[in-house]
Amino acid sequence: MENEFLSKVEDNAAVRAWSEKLQSERGDSLTEGYVSELQDFTRINVAQNELQELRDVWASWDEGTKQLFYQNYGDISYLLDIRVDKHLFRGMVQFWNSAYKCFTFGEVDLVPTMEEYTALLRCPRVQVRKAYARVFNSQTFAKKLINISGMSEPWIAARIQQKGDTKCIPWENLRDLVLTHPDERKRVDIFALSIYGLVIFPKALRHVDEAVIVLFDRIEKGITPVPAILAETFRSLSTCRKTGEGRFIGCTQLLMVWFHGHFWKVDKISYRVFSENYSPLKEEAAIQRREDISEEKWMEILQNLKEGDIEWRAYWMVPDEIMYRCGNFDWVPLLGIWGATGYTPLLALRQYKSRQFVPTTHGLAQCEFSFKGAHYKKKVRELSDAWKQTRWMKRLAVGAMITPEYDRWFKKRVNDNVPGSSLENTRPTMEQLQIAPSELEIIKQDFEKKSSELEKKIEQLEEEKMHLRLDADVQKSEAEKWRKGKTKAEEDLDSLKTDYKKLRLSMRTAGLGKTSEQWRHEIREEKTKADRWEKRF
Repeated sequence: MENEFLSKVEDNAAVRAWSEKLQSERGDSLTEGYVSELQDFTRINVAQNELQELRDVWASWDEGTKQLFYQNYGDISYLLDIRVDKHLFRGMVQFWNSAYKCFTFGEVDLVPTMEEYTALLRCPRVQVRKAYARVFNSQTFAKKLINISGMSEPWIAARIQQKGDTKCIPWENLRDLVLTHPDERKRVDIFALSIYGLVIFPKALRHVDEAVIVLFDRIEKGITPVPAILAETFRSLSTCRKTGEGRFIGCTQLLMVWFHGHFWKVDKISYRVFSENYSPLKEEAAIQRREDISEEKWMEILQNLKEGDIEWRAYWMVPDEIMYRCGNFDWVPLLGIWGATGYTPLLALRQYKSRQFVPTTHGLAQCEFSFKGAHYKKKVRELSDAWKQTRWMKRLAVGAMITPEYDRWFKKRVNDNVPGSSLENTRPTMEQLQIAPSELEIIKQDFEKKSSELEKKIEQLEEEKMHLRLDADVQKSEAEKWRKGKTKAEEDLDSLKTDYKKLRLSMRTAGLGKTSEQWRHEIREEKTKADRWEKRF
């Protein structure tokens, strides 16, 4: 797993061996004697920007302008219509595990991944392997805003405001530009910038933050915004959990869509997923969901989730290769717009319908930092360099199977959930279950059926493996025949060349190696002699 593998896609088995070896050698994310920094209960503020004005602008556009928007910025306009269930969101936050950068709901780990958010945003211009990294000492905030809006420097300077420790521009000023700008492309760009500032990174209500504009300026160059969106989502969740309160400033709408994608049980995959025009965000926006379930009820549901309660692969996700680490990091570092963090995709392989094994997590709990103070610029450059060496793995499709090693690791690790939500406290005893003998027989029959199906699958895989091996032997034999045939042809050619040289030599020796002119001269002389003999007779 050294530098020679940087440009390759690794086999699932090779990544598993590497991951479990490093977990054994380096240890887990948490050191021995770790004491959770998380509060017992987090009072989170889910204040959102009012988006009706944005919806009205979108509704006023014709189909041509909307298509221009889709081509440049994907499906982010549908975020305007995603409803946020505040009871559900507040319940979810209680299960955010800051040490492992994931949600730990009862017996399962789940986390939004790069591939999932990329599938949701559906932006055709995004280059998945080209991540955003904040550039220092570059153009000023005002210059970037001038480039995006096409307005003059005095116009921009008069509207920039200071909010806390950062500069912003009010939404009202951007709204006026969207409604009146003579350039259609500029109207589209400013509208997309507004969605990024008010929906995806809603730090200052009704204002677009300077850091959002710096990121947006790079999106036009093809970088993917997904790592930054995930970074600020994870950082905001961790900050609120550690302090016990706070306002969430990540993209609540995307997180809601992701959650529903794993908790909406479906019987089969719809072929709409494979259509170029299919939009999971559009479909989610059209669904009417209940909002009368209390926060306490949601916490009870999430606290007692079992593996079978989860739709591991979201119905809108078409699995492909998985990015599992970058550069010398054993996981994927995430550069945001206000800070950085990381996550380990190997912890959530079941979300790709792949084999779940023990992930490498060493150092993950300490990877988070803000873009403030000393030395953070050096860290940013280090993470940026790591993204130039992304490492990918093949997805091994085996259902939601987990290895015994992972099962033991999960059960013994520290579970940073709300009080009383650890596995030991939530798993019912046999007495509590009160399983009747008839139910045990049904469970036994079901187990035997699944075991039989698994054995047949293993036999099928073994048979396929044997056929592949036979095919490889046949190809090897054909290659050997071709090599021998080539050698024989080369030998025959060499023999023909030798015979040709011998023939030329013998012709010269016999006087046959004369030129064509010499031959013609001799023929004329012989003809002259013949004519003389005819006259004499």
